[in-house]
Amino acid sequence: MINGEKTLDRPIRWAMIGGGRGSQIGYIHRSSALRDHSFELVAGAFDINPERGKDFGISIGVDPDRCYPDYKTLFAEEAKREDGIEAVSITTPNATHYEICKAALEAGMHVVCEKPLCFKTEEAEELVKLAEAKGIVVGVTYGYSGHQMIEQARQMIIHGDLGEIRLINMQFAHGAYNTAIEKENPAIKWRMNPQFAGPSCVIADVGTHPLFLAEAIIPDFEIDNLMCSRKAFVEERELEDNAFVIMNLKSGAQATMWASAINCGSLHGQKIRIIGSKASIEWWDEHPNQLAYEIEGEPARVLERGAAYLYPEALAEDRISAGHPEGLFDAWSNLYRRFAIAMDLANKGEKANFWFPDIHAGAQGVKWVEKCVESADQGAIWIKY
Repeated sequence: MINGEKTLDRPIRWAMIGGGRGSQIGYIHRSSALRDHSFELVAGAFDINPERGKDFGISIGVDPDRCYPDYKTLFAEEAKREDGIEAVSITTPNATHYEICKAALEAGMHVVCEKPLCFKTEEAEELVKLAEAKGIVVGVTYGYSGHQMIEQARQMIIHGDLGEIRLINMQFAHGAYNTAIEKENPAIKWRMNPQFAGPSCVIADVGTHPLFLAEAIIPDFEIDNLMCSRKAFVEERELEDNAFVIMNLKSGAQATMWASAINCGSLHGQKIRIIGSKASIEWWDEHPNQLAYEIEGEPARVLERGAAYLYPEALAEDRISAGHPEGLFDAWSNLYRRFAIAMDLANKGEKANFWFPDIHAGAQGVKWVEKCVESADQGAIWIKY
């Protein structure tokens, strides 16, 4: 159980790019990174508007002299300091991730990046090679994977509790964009613009989350080929607001994905169901402390976070005893803790022996989106992965 004790000799000196006032995800990054004393926020370029960004940085306790107008100035000025930053989180719109991540890696900094890392597989492969050559850690914020019941599901697969894995059904299907709300909401507008969001909306924005959950839970999750159909139901949208993907895996299993922003009445709608030859499990992010476990021929049961019957690995990151609900901020904190430990090990020339959403996971997400778009734009044909 995590109880607040320090895991590092000292916190990693850390900065943020983006995530300022009005950001949808800035606060969860800061809250999660700072929670276990593994990071110290010492600098940032928090906003595209320098004055607004500086004002925000000061308001959260950052030295005014270390609130920079842009990421290039941030990197250049911090490199001159003996106490300069060692890591940076990138929380800007999608189209900027590649150039900022590449610049950070070239400057020798560890990175936590919002997905996607970039828009093209070639760019992702370039970032992977750069990070590996420099021994730098890149974490990607697939935040839902930090929930403890994801680890329980992973251990159940590893221990053979489900038998041979046959089917994986994934969905992230909410209803928040059922009308053209982007016309009134600037925070949503860029997600529908391919210039800023990339070649996909819901496939990339929500579909990659349960995809990574499947990759984390099932160690041999490897796609052989896939077929995708996507459509914009709301008029005038350039990018899809609904998509279906079918995947054949190299193991012989099949997987499906439903990614949608027009599922009327659904608040979030992210679920993953894994069906084996002996039993099935299902996790729903609106009830993250539970994991449904259904054995053929037996009554259905629900496993609870923190319970003594779970695998030890699923108990290691509990922050409070069973029966008390933990949520998304706890899950993100677990991931940021893993990022920090991996970065500290890398600084010592060592590699982490635990999983987390790393640069390879980020590159896989880029490739998957690219292949889905390729299939859909050719009339929903099968594409070799």
